[in-house]
Amino acid sequence: MRGTCTIWVDADACPVKAEVEKVATRLGVRVVMVSNGGIRPSANPLVEMIYVAAGPDEADKRIADGVAPGDVVVTTDMPLAARVVAAGGRVIRPDGSLLREANIGEALAMRDLMTDLRAADPFRQGGGKSFGAADRSRFLDALDRLLRR
Repeated sequence: MRGTCTIWVDADACPVKAEVEKVATRLGVRVVMVSNGGIRPSANPLVEMIYVAAGPDEADKRIADGVAPGDVVVTTDMPLAARVVAAGGRVIRPDGSLLREANIGEALAMRDLMTDLRAADPFRQGGGKSFGAADRSRFLDALDRLLRR
């Protein structure tokens, strides 16, 4: 890992908070969990909790305003991911996939397409695959590799 970085977590619906803390503790990396509330603070001195006002995109705004080049952001929010990539940050989704300049445009387009499809057919809701142990394992490995670069 070149220099130090911070791991920012879009924490409200993040299924891998414990995994982030585990990898960060092993590597000595600072973590900032940003939430609208309802998440217990960690006793880990490397983990900082930031609570933002309830409202659309408040956590995303705080993360985007705080991220520095080289920082890592854990999120599934595509507009936030695009802002982070544009600012020189690195984005990892909870499934372990990485978003970069080369693929963020495609990810945003897919998000918009799915939003349009759901709006056109109110019965097309959810349908995503469940999040399991294999996803957690893939995330742990991908985060570890990303931070060691």
